[in-house]
Amino acid sequence: MADRSFYRLADMQKSISEIKSLLANKAMDDLWNDSVVRAAFERFLEVMSEASRHVPDDWKSEFPEIEWRKIADLGNHLRHAYHKTDYEILWRVYEFELPPLEEAVGELLRTKSR
Repeated sequence: MADRSFYRLADMQKSISEIKSLLANKAMDDLWNDSVVRAAFERFLEVMSEASRHVPDDWKSEFPEIEWRKIADLGNHLRHAYHKTDYEILWRVYEFELPPLEEAVGELLRTKSR
């Protein structure tokens, strides 16, 4: 179980890194105006969301400030309510919620043994 959890954390870390690279030096208007960037951003969020579902609850509980349930729900919204996607909300996720999540994921990867 711990090995799979590590792989999922690594998937989350990679997705966050990809998002940061994708959106570096871009503004929200760039996201709105470039369908390829938008699709890539959504896909990286979906992968991150799905991977988060496989992180053990006791590990998640070490970071109560992270809204783990909302992270898990985000992927479902992107897959099933894609026609209602609010890019302002996704941009706020990028700006404000990914940095603390990235720190939590990095800390879990450093502290949990295989």
